Amino acid sequence: MEPERDEVYERIPWEHLERPRPDRQWLLIAVAAAVALGALAYSFVKNQPVVSPPVAQPAAPALAPNPTVPPAPAATVAAPIMVAEADLYAVDPERLIDQAAAYAEWFVVEYFSVDGSEESRLALESLMPAGVPLPQAEPGVQVFVDWAGVLTTTETAPLTYRVEVAVRSLRAVGEEAFVRQPTRVATVEVGFDADGRPRVLWPPEVSLPPAATPHLLTLDQVPAALREQVTDAYGEVVGGSQLADGRWRVVAVVTGLDGVSRPVTVVVP
Repeated sequence: MEPERDEVYERIPWEHLERPRPDRQWLLIAVAAAVALGALAYSFVKNQPVVSPPVAQPAAPALAPNPTVPPAPAATVAAPIMVAEADLYAVDPERLIDQAAAYAEWFVVEYFSVDGSEESRLALESLMPAGVPLPQAEPGVQVFVDWAGVLTTTETAPLTYRVEVAVRSLRAVGEEAFVRQPTRVATVEVGFDADGRPRVLWPPEVSLPPAATPHLLTLDQVPAALREQVTDAYGEVVGGSQLADGRWRVVAVVTGLDGVSRPVTVVVP
């Protein structure tokens, strides 16, 4: 039996036999960092506001002087617009007539109203021609206008109109009941100033209207069946007149909601 021998193995340097390679761990870290930076850069650029490129302005002529910007004017109260008389003539005449009529009616209501208030006095003072005294009333007198309406409007001169206004008022003294006054006609002269606004030129002329002459209405007898029908539906029949289309226009006495019976016209088949 052979004696045991000690064997010695030499180490083979395999790392010197292979081609050197870069460390893969560091390579992966570098690639991941590059991807992250790219993503951050894309997000930042995407969220930035888009700025429009400046528009090229045409160059001013070389010989043109530089414009001088005037200083801003100080804030002032605007002056009233003055309207030339020729411009007023260009306005529709019907419009001027309507303005003059409405202004005259307003003036007449303020002229005849008396309530003792400061507001009423100031309103009339603004409408009355300057230098003319305002109406005066005895203590305790109150006057209220029941109604007012324009009768006629006549042009008497360029931009000047004569307006007739019918007015009826109610008057009371102290604790007395109001009593209706006779209807009067106030004739007001209205002119348009340079500013285009109407003005009362003179105090009004006040007079009683001429006596009214009633229209004579001729009524025919209504057929019995129709008379009975209208009487049952409305009230007592006074008479009527047959229309061209065969219907009847009948006058009947009807009692209203206020308990007053008045003649009214009823058109029936």
